[in-house]
Amino acid sequence: MGGEAPGSSSLISLVITSDPVTKFVLGLLAVLSLASWGIMFAKWRAFSAAEANGRSFVHEFERARGIDDAMLLAQRVKSSAFTAVFSRAVQFLHDTKPALGATSDRTARLSGSQVEALRLVLDAESGKEREELGRFIPWLATVGSVSPLIGLFGTVLGVIEAFEGIATKGSGNIGAVAPGIATALLATAAALAVAIPAAFAYNVFASRLNRFDNSLEGFGSELIALMVREGRI
Repeated sequence: MGGEAPGSSSLISLVITSDPVTKFVLGLLAVLSLASWGIMFAKWRAFSAAEANGRSFVHEFERARGIDDAMLLAQRVKSSAFTAVFSRAVQFLHDTKPALGATSDRTARLSGSQVEALRLVLDAESGKEREELGRFIPWLATVGSVSPLIGLFGTVLGVIEAFEGIATKGSGNIGAVAPGIATALLATAAALAVAIPAAFAYNVFASRLNRFDNSLEGFGSELIALMVREGRI
């Protein structure tokens, strides 16, 4: 005869027959799980788009013959963290008057202090883009570390209630103890099911964020090198 699997039926019955505290803990863990999975999917899409658009722009930027060509390129490609950093550098050049005058064969150039200011501006813009991309990632670490504690809290309270029931009924039979202990351990199992994916995703996204940050830093160096070749620095 068909029907639900015994394991599935028993888990559902444990949840239904659990005490209010355990149900509250399981509900809280369900909310944390939905939030963490929502963050994971959103960050996966954000990283995929940022990395793809960044690679496309950097690939074309490396073939640009000068700042003017790069400006035309930035207008054609999709907006990304790299185009934002480039636009910030162009704005800095536009707003800053070169401290070194032009010679007979070269244009006016930025001084050493102005170049250092440009580096700081690029670092600030890179940090801004990194913070934007890394938003909500720390929440995954929070869920990964807090969920087991919430589950343990529910388990401890469930075990206490189970032993109180044994003391009230005056029976130490394993059949009387097992349902209460199983219900209590359900909170810990649910907490681990929430914490493990969140902790794993946090480590993956943190690593991708560091690589992305390094790519932005390298792009800033390439941008300054292009300015050197053009004689702007």
